[in-house]
Amino acid sequence: MVNIKEDERLSVLNHSCAHLLAQAVKHLYPEAKFWVGPVVEEGFYYDIDLGNKTLTDEDLPKIEKEMKKISKDGKRIVRHELTKEDALEMFKEDPYKIDLISRMDESETTISCYTQGDFTDLCRGPHVESVKELKHFKLIKHSGAYWKGDAKNKMLQRIYGVCFDTQEDLDAYLQELEEAKQRDHRKIGKEQELFMTHELVGAGMPLWLPNGALIRHELENYIYKKERDMGYEHVYTPCVGTVDLYKTSGHWDHYKENMFPMMKVDDEEFVLRPMNCPHHMLVYKNKMHSYRDLPIRIGEFATDFRYEASGAVKGLERVRCMCQNDAHLFVRPDQIGEEFKRVVSLILDVYKDFGIKDYKFRLSLRDKNDKEKYFDDDDMWENAENKLREVLNEMNVDYFEAEGEAAFYGPKLDVEVKPAVGAEVTLSTCQLDFLLPRRFELTYVDSNGEKQTPVVIHRAIFGTFDRFTAFLIEETKGTFPTWLAPTQVEVIPVSSEFQGDYAREVTEKLKEQGIRAELDDRNEKLGYRLREAQTKKVPYTLILGDNEKQDNTVSYRLHGQKETTTVSQQEFIKLIKEEVDNKEMRK
Repeated sequence: MVNIKEDERLSVLNHSCAHLLAQAVKHLYPEAKFWVGPVVEEGFYYDIDLGNKTLTDEDLPKIEKEMKKISKDGKRIVRHELTKEDALEMFKEDPYKIDLISRMDESETTISCYTQGDFTDLCRGPHVESVKELKHFKLIKHSGAYWKGDAKNKMLQRIYGVCFDTQEDLDAYLQELEEAKQRDHRKIGKEQELFMTHELVGAGMPLWLPNGALIRHELENYIYKKERDMGYEHVYTPCVGTVDLYKTSGHWDHYKENMFPMMKVDDEEFVLRPMNCPHHMLVYKNKMHSYRDLPIRIGEFATDFRYEASGAVKGLERVRCMCQNDAHLFVRPDQIGEEFKRVVSLILDVYKDFGIKDYKFRLSLRDKNDKEKYFDDDDMWENAENKLREVLNEMNVDYFEAEGEAAFYGPKLDVEVKPAVGAEVTLSTCQLDFLLPRRFELTYVDSNGEKQTPVVIHRAIFGTFDRFTAFLIEETKGTFPTWLAPTQVEVIPVSSEFQGDYAREVTEKLKEQGIRAELDDRNEKLGYRLREAQTKKVPYTLILGDNEKQDNTVSYRLHGQKETTTVSQQEFIKLIKEEVDNKEMRK
């Protein structure tokens, strides 16, 4: 999907269309006042104060009609430059524009506005030459939005739209939006009862329902086995830590704004943990280590808490409570290259298993000039960044560099994955860290009997189980491979009266073999039950009639297909178990 904000022509076109929207709203609602109307990845929006008026879906076509009328009129869009005093006078009746003008930098002695016919708006620009160029647009949706994003302020009306140069481009984009809507993991999550949210629990705090919990459990089993096979040892650590723990790690100074508020209990100050590395540092420090012990790989499926603005949370994709597929590798300096390679190889192996092909590696580096955000040790940073470059080049991995995106304690490798719809998401991360081992005074005894400081590699292959599950839901449209599907087989007798006993026998035999089977012997028409199994996106549907009962066989139908295949019970069980064992991902 095209990123409107990053396309120069589309950005200008959509910003101009935001003004067209505002002009149309002003015609229809003369008392309207306007806050801001920026270009975003999906098009544009404008935040509007309509007084006591609350927009409905029926209002958008009316506004569109007025926008088309103004566009046909073809007025030129003219730029004017004003002094700050003149601007304050021009917009003196609009408190929102006065607020914008008043907060402008003192160096901005000239302020610009744009006029199109009977409408003038404060704006830096640029804009198209005439409203006549704004022909192919669509208002997408509307919502409420607090002024300045602050819940203490007034609720404004936000209208979203998009504009293109041609109707063909607009139609193609709208079709992509519809596809995104159908793939939205929040929609599918509700339909398939995977997860839920509730205001009594709080925004960004999803509750995993049995179906979703089963998927997550399978993902945990999958990555746990891979990690154990690679020598990882898993631990459990608390979801809270003292403020002193995070002061020691440095997170309190560099990450405090992303944490939940401090809690005082007795004489101690605690916070919900936003990450697990401080706990794992202490696990390592629990006993002395020899150079022969390293590398030590400590893994955990750990619940973390990070503060996100309520407007930013989104289903499982962006949450305040998450479970990380986390691990910390404690290595000697001479082991950095090999261990880093093993992490990258594991990432590639997992992506192959899940059919993830469209991704790129980003090497996130510090901003050398930012001494506040990043730990001030030039030698440490140069050493760490060069080491990661060296390994990536050695592995012939294609990557790009992003300055200013590192963690405060070291550079990191992020894997940006292109999903079926929407913007790229970061799934896997791997970070090199020379700082935290120093802060926690971690040591090992080298071959000369001297104490040395280990290096730590932070890594998360799935990232969080929450985001990875959201990604899988949207990639598969909820049609999960058999090994992940909450229900793997739906058993349907043609008639509950005549084949019900046989259907129950088959269902129990499947369950005994560890296959997740459900029996649908309701007194409903066969066609209805088959359609419902398809709607639930169950991978296999068994249809059992008199012939199957007599021959001790089953007839199965794959999801999305109409053909049926008849095999013995043993053959079917073997088929399912091989598919599950091989972790096959369906096309």
